[in-house]
Amino acid sequence: MDEQNQQNQQNQNSQESLENDREKVEKHDKPAKNYLRIKPFTFIMIMFLTIIFTAGLTIFALTFGEEKVVEVVETKPQVEREEFKKLYEAYDELKEKYYIEVDDETIIYGAINGMFNALEDPYTDYMNKEEAAQFNSDLSSSFEGIGAEIQEKNGNIVVVSPIKNSPAEKAGILPEDIILMVDGESIQGMSASEAVLLIRGEKGTPVTLTIQRGDSETLQEITIVRDEIPIETVYGEMGEDKIAKIQLTSFSEKTFEDMKKLLEQFEKDGMKSIVLDVRQNPGGYLSTALDIANLFIEKGKPIVQVQGREGKPEVILADGGKKYNLPIIVLIDNGSASSSEILAGALKESGNAKLVGLTSFGKGTVQTISTLPDGSNLKYTTGKWLTPNGNWINETGIKPDFEIQYPEYAKLTYIDPKTELTVGTVSTTVSNAEKMLEVLGYTVGTVDNEFDEDTASAVKEFQADQKLDQTGTIVGDTTYAIMEALRQKIQNEDPHLLKANELLQQPTTTETE
Repeated sequence: MDEQNQQNQQNQNSQESLENDREKVEKHDKPAKNYLRIKPFTFIMIMFLTIIFTAGLTIFALTFGEEKVVEVVETKPQVEREEFKKLYEAYDELKEKYYIEVDDETIIYGAINGMFNALEDPYTDYMNKEEAAQFNSDLSSSFEGIGAEIQEKNGNIVVVSPIKNSPAEKAGILPEDIILMVDGESIQGMSASEAVLLIRGEKGTPVTLTIQRGDSETLQEITIVRDEIPIETVYGEMGEDKIAKIQLTSFSEKTFEDMKKLLEQFEKDGMKSIVLDVRQNPGGYLSTALDIANLFIEKGKPIVQVQGREGKPEVILADGGKKYNLPIIVLIDNGSASSSEILAGALKESGNAKLVGLTSFGKGTVQTISTLPDGSNLKYTTGKWLTPNGNWINETGIKPDFEIQYPEYAKLTYIDPKTELTVGTVSTTVSNAEKMLEVLGYTVGTVDNEFDEDTASAVKEFQADQKLDQTGTIVGDTTYAIMEALRQKIQNEDPHLLKANELLQQPTTTETE
């Protein structure tokens, strides 16, 4: 009982102690008279509204104040472009009502092609993935094909130039030849990119081109065996006359470095003058042509002018670095295009070079290439280029200082080695073969379309000189030998090179007693 009373007393004392502590706490937390009691939620909302209000004042001041630093631009909502309404309607109509199911990708490619073709610019082209891959290989280390630069012109595929030592060159393909068919399939109306896909192919495989040359109504069928086409763009030699003869076959990534190495070597060997040959050079990288021109043009003089859609032309000037201040002759012809013409024009007007040969091709525009995410390419004209003196040579070309035609025999038609010509054969090919033999110094009698005994006699004489079986028939190895002998004659009697040598060997000063 005493224990119970004692326990109750302790509980009572504890209770009184807790009451006293609570009073102390409440007395300590009681706010002063100058403070307000705010509930947490109310406090948070007040802070939020204050931040919003302050931000609004700041934006207003920066945007509309006297020293505003932010310009507010209204963003227009994305709307369907009215100019494409007809295109969408035509697509929907075909998609819904064409008699068979249409392929979306084919239609879209066709629409883009149509848009580019409507510009009627042979250098503006849409290339799908396959065509883009072929195009991108043109200036790589090598590719497989026949080795000829082509372009679309007035609905036809026209040869700009064959590549040096390529199957196309050896087969007799010439600049301005019109390719009408590939393996019997018409390519008229195709873009150059589409035609390339048919002409190129695996090394060792044949392709037959149907060619129209000049105004001739007679079509030629030329079968060419595709090969690997190495892009060796710089060739050079120098004889005892110390005239360096340098040929550039295109302007690739390595052309400038290869050219510099060759010039350095010729300089060590006593080079006195230069013949720079860009005949049948279809062009390539503009930057490469500018780098090469800079080797021969005085610092500060113009190399080329580039005219865009708006504004004045941008004048690209020669800068410093190694210069070769030597007499120079540039050889051009109707296969010299684009970057070749830029180089020739620069050297003529800013470098005091003389031009020998034929009027150049006449490509005076500049293109850019845009690669789409799927690997296809958009190639389109972004401007035109002018010579240092401001001349635009598009479709007119650069006229040489000394115009000299190629000999007629350089235009003779290729003979297919599989075609057998023998006594009794009557065809235009016989006349062509007789002209070749006559140029090579063999007597064929009357040059006509008939293969007679006089022709056979001339063939046997040629075969004896070439150490071939004397059959009197033109086929296979004999055909190859005739065309190779003709090619060597053209090179040895090159009228442009002979004129260049003559000009460089003329005295530049007058001797006085």
